[in-house]
Amino acid sequence: MKVAFVLFNGMTALDFVGVYDPLTRLKGMGLMESLQWDLCGRTEKVMDSTGLTMIPTVMDKSLSVYDLLVVPGGPAAKDLSMDLSFVDWVRTAAPVPLKVSVCSGALLLGAAGFLKGRKATTHAVRKEELKPYCAEVVDQRVVDDGDVITCGGVTAGIDLGLYLCGKLVSLDAKEIIRHRMDYHSPW
Repeated sequence: MKVAFVLFNGMTALDFVGVYDPLTRLKGMGLMESLQWDLCGRTEKVMDSTGLTMIPTVMDKSLSVYDLLVVPGGPAAKDLSMDLSFVDWVRTAAPVPLKVSVCSGALLLGAAGFLKGRKATTHAVRKEELKPYCAEVVDQRVVDDGDVITCGGVTAGIDLGLYLCGKLVSLDAKEIIRHRMDYHSPW
């Protein structure tokens, strides 16, 4: 399985790291040896909303070659959802079998057309903005609508990461990782 973690200027680092940490533990803990991932961006460096700098491993390439797309949110997500060039890049993930978002990253999935006719969620302050993109905005931490999964604000990314461990491997794998992280889920 190959994962694309989307990075962009103005994202929230915890939106990315909350999913990244549990998922990459699948490989590190020997629970999914075939797991590979790339940090995908459109620029050589990406700075989150507080100034933390990250370096993408893949720059400005099609996202179509991945099995899982992970899109974080952050203060810039709203503006990027109206940036046709960025949305077109996200849209290259159309053939990706599983697309997920954290927080306002749902706006980016929505702008790319991936939420049409689906249930989805996002951060509480972005729910009204998400409505035009989907059939129903749901008030849940994680919303699984088959091949598209969205989660609520910032810390819900950790819940999403653990949820994906359960979905991709097993509930036992999810619990092993949750225990190793010393994480007590609020839901």
